[in-house]
Amino acid sequence: MVSSFSGSTAVRLALVAMAAASLAACTTKSKPKYDTQAPPTAAPRQPDAPMPQNNGPIGTQSTAPVPGSAQDFVVNVGDRVYFDTDSHDVRADAEPILSGQAGWLKRYPSVRVRIEGNADERGTREYNLALGARRANAVRDFLVAQGITSDRISTISFGKEQPVDPGSGEEAWQKNRNGRTAIVSGAR
Repeated sequence: MVSSFSGSTAVRLALVAMAAASLAACTTKSKPKYDTQAPPTAAPRQPDAPMPQNNGPIGTQSTAPVPGSAQDFVVNVGDRVYFDTDSHDVRADAEPILSGQAGWLKRYPSVRVRIEGNADERGTREYNLALGARRANAVRDFLVAQGITSDRISTISFGKEQPVDPGSGEEAWQKNRNGRTAIVSGAR
């Protein structure tokens, strides 16, 4: 009888410890501050440049993205540019990213993309769908001006329907005012 009592006591203590740990995990923490500027882009690898070698132990794999893959596009070029409030004008800080996208698309001519225009939560659904469409078209027009044929680019507006940050406030709104270039087909 003593052994079953100590066993149930141990179970109760374990349950109390799990409940305490769960409550500790629920404490609020301050939100991290996100940089709304695009990260600096690294110089893209030239197609004729040698591939980086994995000099690690045998059996390890490189985590570098495969050239020409959607991951390569996101990591080495950037897939998202940001817009000012109620604006569809391409910002100066977006131009290097879009120029990089155009260069990447020129290196991989079989790739097709979809430009997704997004808006923050403020405004009506209809207004934000129209604003998202204007943003997507502004990105498309920039890429076409850089020599990418328009038949490789489609556009769509998600308005405020697919936010990057579900929060409410300037920090979230800045992230949600964007144009995203998504690889649709042709990537490795």
